[in-house]
Amino acid sequence: MARTIQSLERAAAVLRLLAGGERRLGLSEIAAALDLAKGTAHGLLRTLQQEGFVEQDQATGKYQLGAELLRLGNSYLDVHELRARALVWTDDLARASSESAYLGVLHQQGVLVVHHVFRPDDSRQVLEVGAMQPLHSTALGKMLAACDPVAHSEVLEAAREAFTDATVVSGRELEAVLDLTRARGWASDVEETWEGVASIAAPVYNSRRMPVGAVGITGAVERLCADGELRPKLVAAVRDCARAVSRDLGAVRF
Repeated sequence: MARTIQSLERAAAVLRLLAGGERRLGLSEIAAALDLAKGTAHGLLRTLQQEGFVEQDQATGKYQLGAELLRLGNSYLDVHELRARALVWTDDLARASSESAYLGVLHQQGVLVVHHVFRPDDSRQVLEVGAMQPLHSTALGKMLAACDPVAHSEVLEAAREAFTDATVVSGRELEAVLDLTRARGWASDVEETWEGVASIAAPVYNSRRMPVGAVGITGAVERLCADGELRPKLVAAVRDCARAVSRDLGAVRF
């Protein structure tokens, strides 16, 4: 079994204790409840306070949970709200395109698939919720890297693997691809990640006009492309889906 880090376990115990109480707790109360020396408890609280996870009431000196935990919690909820808002629209996208539909968010220098609608046929398919996709080669990833400053920085700093002969790994070439993606409002991947597979993606925005994810479709090149180009009808379907999800999240401009 892997060894755990005691200081992190103790910090988590402090947060759980404060979360479970109906009032602010003092240093002595926290130390006693967790069977810690006062010096140890004070060090944990001071560090958590510096990170914004704990706040201290100036009048009483007692501690409560901080605003940073609320921000992190909202981030977690945002992903689930995004998925909830996208359920109907991605179902419609899969039906309209006859392809698999995906919803992805930025996570650990990649794209985390948070929702996947199977291609509406009788073929055997594998659910890819929880799978990670690269930022530099997939349509979902390039869309996020084009419109999210954090994703943009990460895709340029990270090592970029050439999955196929079509994968763009040069920083200068990738910047040009992202500029084009940003300008036209949708991203493409034609055999850049998987041989014989193409993808289209468009961005999803929240009410603050912040990019919170990307939605797209993936399928065989011969179905998504015609005469060497992605089919405009499919591009339009993906963009319409992204706009619909964005509107449900409160976005008013595109």
